[in-house]
Amino acid sequence: MRNISYLLTILILSISCNSNERISREVFEDVNRSMEVKKLNESQILDAAMKWGEEISNAAQTELISTLQKAIEEQGVADAVSFCNIEALPILSKVSEKYHVQIRRASKDYRNPDDKPKDYEMNILDAYAYNAEEGIKNEPNIQKLENGEVLLFTKAIQIPNSLCLNCHGTPKEDISDATLRVIDELYPEDEAKGHKIGDLRGMWSIRIPRSEVIKKL
Repeated sequence: MRNISYLLTILILSISCNSNERISREVFEDVNRSMEVKKLNESQILDAAMKWGEEISNAAQTELISTLQKAIEEQGVADAVSFCNIEALPILSKVSEKYHVQIRRASKDYRNPDDKPKDYEMNILDAYAYNAEEGIKNEPNIQKLENGEVLLFTKAIQIPNSLCLNCHGTPKEDISDATLRVIDELYPEDEAKGHKIGDLRGMWSIRIPRSEVIKKL
């Protein structure tokens, strides 16, 4: 009985080894490649997060500016302030959901109280402010939060052109009386006036889950 079992085993193995029509070396190699675990170093992950943060912040900026310009063309500056008061945060929420991240704007000179800096954002804003005062170019930044499980991408926001001064410039000089009344009504604690082109307005603050970065690599 033992001899028969041994012979059957040899026969089965022999048939399997010779069935090249059904199982080939290429198939095994393809399977092995597909099951191979990616080995990523920290530098690759941070570089990917930086590039993705740039993409996300640019997408958010484009969405906000295009929406604002359309509102100004259709309703005028004063009514566009009201429009932003209602639509800005939902726009950022939409972009956040698309990329599976958390996007916000942070500023010490905030207009909307929701943009008031969080504790972990203060030092970064201070660094951006120092660079702006000293004429040093502000570069995007990546910080690790929550033991590295969250990667915080930040990028300085500067006043790019005169369009922004309609709401963030000097009252009665850049900001009309009608627009000023709307700002004072909607944002009684407003700190976002008195800027000029090139001024630091705040920063993008994007919390990117480390797991989402790894999925993209």
